[in-house]
Amino acid sequence: MSEKIVFMGTSNFAVPILKSLYQNGYQISAVYTQPPKKSNRGQKLNKSPIHLFSENISLDVRTPQFLKNNNKEELYLAELRPDIILVVSYGQIIPKNFLNIPKNGFLNVHASLLPKWRGAAPIQRSIMNQDKETGISVMKINENLDEGPVCTQHSITISEKINSEELSEKLSLISSEKILDILDNIFDGSIEFKDQDHSKATYAKKIQKIEGKIDWNENAEKIIGKINGLYPYPGAFFSFNGERYKILKAERSNTEGKVGSIVSENFEVCCGKGSIKVLSIQREGKRVQQINEFLLGTQIKKGANIA
Repeated sequence: MSEKIVFMGTSNFAVPILKSLYQNGYQISAVYTQPPKKSNRGQKLNKSPIHLFSENISLDVRTPQFLKNNNKEELYLAELRPDIILVVSYGQIIPKNFLNIPKNGFLNVHASLLPKWRGAAPIQRSIMNQDKETGISVMKINENLDEGPVCTQHSITISEKINSEELSEKLSLISSEKILDILDNIFDGSIEFKDQDHSKATYAKKIQKIEGKIDWNENAEKIIGKINGLYPYPGAFFSFNGERYKILKAERSNTEGKVGSIVSENFEVCCGKGSIKVLSIQREGKRVQQINEFLLGTQIKKGANIA
């Protein structure tokens, strides 16, 4: 492949897509990713998944703090003259003055069926909303957030048991397969972009930690949607005797009782409607435990209320 591609990505979601391009012989002239960040404990700098992968296969990595008002990076890209810039879970808005640099513009892989769930957290929001399906959309970036014309979409069913990490992996693998034909069609001029129906847009705002707090007055399905949607971070949690407990996995059950009460020896909790059975849990500051192990040493027994 002679066309020059610049790849912009940061998270694990982006890695299989970059890997697919590399393994299939596409010319990746540069990779942009978010700069290394200090870990919560200590001063160690952690490179992004894309940064680590790119270094491992000897790609040129650039980590500007910002692209906005960044004349150095604008000049670099202009002199590089890429044919296309592919953006996948990068974490920065592309400035308007950058958009016309690549011959075929900026292309974005977005993890929703646009115009639904524009924004930062489409995978989490789709699960938390108990959507029945989601997918990927490939669009041309314009100056408005996730509003560009779309060239292709691929949908999948959302299982009630799938969490956001698992769904992200599925969508990423689909993207890594589909992107090859999409790029080829763009380069030979055989692809068509269609405007989104902006009247149907919904927004997936960034996840806040406080959203993880479980309201046991909600129905069991909605609580499981929160547990799955917020896995692994920030996680769905409840508090008991001043300590926080994160529920990592649960399933629906059919017991009845007072909202928030533990009604069986198997850690079944009553909700506003229905109940859930906790399968995996993590006490604050401790390791993840399967529920059978957790129950051996906890004070939260049948009859306790965690609402």
